Amino acid sequence: MKTTKKNLKYQSPGINEVSRYEKLHTVTFENSKEGSVSIAREICDLVKAKQEKNKNCVIGFATGSSPTKVYQEIIRIHKEESLSFKNVIAFNLDEYFPINKDDKNSYHHFMKENLFDHIDIPAENINIPSGEIKENQVKKYCIQYEKKIQESGGIDIQLLGIGRTGHIGFNEPGSHFNSKTRLITLDHTTRFDASKSFNGIENVPSKAITMGVRTIFNSKRVIIMAWGIQKSLIVKKSIENDVSSLIPATYLQKHKNATLVLDKECSNELTRVKTPWLVGPCDWTDLMKRKAIVWLCDVTEKSILKLTDEDYNKNGLSDLLALEGSAYGLNIKMFNHFQNTITGWPGGKPGADDSTRPERKSPNSKRVIIFSPHPDDDVISMGGTFDRLVSQGHDVHIAYQASGNVAVSDHDALKFIEVSNDMFPAELKPKVSQLIKELKNKKPDKIDSIDVRKIKSLIRKREAISATRYIGIPDSNTHFMNLPFYETGRIKKNPASKKDILITASLIKKIKPHQIYAAGDLEDPHGTHKVCLDIVFDALDSLKGEKFIKDCWLWLYRGAWLEWDIHEIDMAVPMSPAQVLRKRKAIFFHQTQKDGVMFQGHDLREFWVRAEERNHETAEKYKKMGLADYAAIESFKRHYF
Repeated sequence: MKTTKKNLKYQSPGINEVSRYEKLHTVTFENSKEGSVSIAREICDLVKAKQEKNKNCVIGFATGSSPTKVYQEIIRIHKEESLSFKNVIAFNLDEYFPINKDDKNSYHHFMKENLFDHIDIPAENINIPSGEIKENQVKKYCIQYEKKIQESGGIDIQLLGIGRTGHIGFNEPGSHFNSKTRLITLDHTTRFDASKSFNGIENVPSKAITMGVRTIFNSKRVIIMAWGIQKSLIVKKSIENDVSSLIPATYLQKHKNATLVLDKECSNELTRVKTPWLVGPCDWTDLMKRKAIVWLCDVTEKSILKLTDEDYNKNGLSDLLALEGSAYGLNIKMFNHFQNTITGWPGGKPGADDSTRPERKSPNSKRVIIFSPHPDDDVISMGGTFDRLVSQGHDVHIAYQASGNVAVSDHDALKFIEVSNDMFPAELKPKVSQLIKELKNKKPDKIDSIDVRKIKSLIRKREAISATRYIGIPDSNTHFMNLPFYETGRIKKNPASKKDILITASLIKKIKPHQIYAAGDLEDPHGTHKVCLDIVFDALDSLKGEKFIKDCWLWLYRGAWLEWDIHEIDMAVPMSPAQVLRKRKAIFFHQTQKDGVMFQGHDLREFWVRAEERNHETAEKYKKMGLADYAAIESFKRHYF
């Protein structure tokens, strides 16, 4: 992979357009992989420079999902470039309390699994706060931890993530600037975000030992990572708001050598990205024009055709107005664009003039593959469009990429097994009884056996088939791919392999679709959507020589975790109230994902509720811009490959 080289070294924003809003040195990369590689390179360069001077390198390490790619790159450099880490002294930021260091959710376990077991750092140089000491000894222990950092010469480079509350380490909102290593009580949001790993919030420790804000601030160099759109709002506040104990990350604005490293999606809420016309001159692409008009309609509370020259000038869009000539002409052009995204014929309307429609009219009946990462993303995210495609005569295939077994709770699995136990003949009962015993005695940190995973997969398979039958496609058009990368029995998945890509490419080649729908909703709690989308991209890339690929269009959907912004939408499929109810019923067939779903994410609404409300919100936004009034709209973005 070609990596964009950027300078992560601290640079004062100085007096320029960006510094009007941003108070912390920020570097943005196209994706988290590129950002992680650059971070890893800076760390390794420092380790090497210290070695050449025969000095130790003191590194503060972080845990969680943010630094995992950094650690993968450090391991690669160690193995492929023969960089030794024998001169490294490691101090970890934090640890849950109480927790056994061998618990799979402990940060001791995390660091061993993700870094320390793969490099040559001496065991005696590894320092991670202990979650096993007695509570009455914690204060003394924390003082000793601080002393050990000082005796090591202080931290040369501190790696940080940022929580949704703005916490750094486990310094929750309200943490004092002068705080040092101590025992703290975790914020409910922090515990909720960790609940998926602990199989429920009730299993997440309520306390933690963490380095303090002052401990972190005393580091010679600080690098903060933030990836994904779910962190974008707190990142904006951390960079653009004033320093406040309510957002501990803002303290780093005052650090003399701190850099915040973002991926493209995490930068979305920054003023210079979201509304760049308020910062300085814009590159007025068609996409940027649409973005500005949607924003202007929102701030003026006007529809597109009611916008005036004065509205543009008063709201920082005079450059756009000068480029286009007048509000009148620009408004009509923008109105026509948004109007033309709306279609009740997602597979194309037979016999119609398709010059301004999102999809081609020919062939009348298209072969369609809907890739669904989990066995319910299809109906949650595009159930109405799925229904339309089937009712309008297209040959629709559903491809469930992952089994989704980890999202079936133990009590749901136990219910199904006990029903089977009541029905099975006596000779099969010992096997069933063994499974019942396993589930009843299972501890939260244990991985399901292969047999239990298979049962959970079958539960989700049958729920999915019930939904697709309801919509009206034959069972032969429902494909359960069970991609290997997913089958770890854990939230953490394996990287996608050539086998995953081959399975996907083989299905595409077999069906030869005119349309493919895939999940562009990348914020699911454990990253399966992103992996599944990348597999589809790689499979399509491998098939570029095939003749049928030239006639294949790829549409990306969202809806389970977030929605497309209006200016990004290329196809908007409206739904009537009756179609909304049909979509709801299709979602209801996935009973194990209803009423307390295991991986709900940050949105506490049930999937069917969030889907309906988001579809309604999209329709309302179209209506407020002066377009047609629908009950709900599902939206899609075309991806060119």
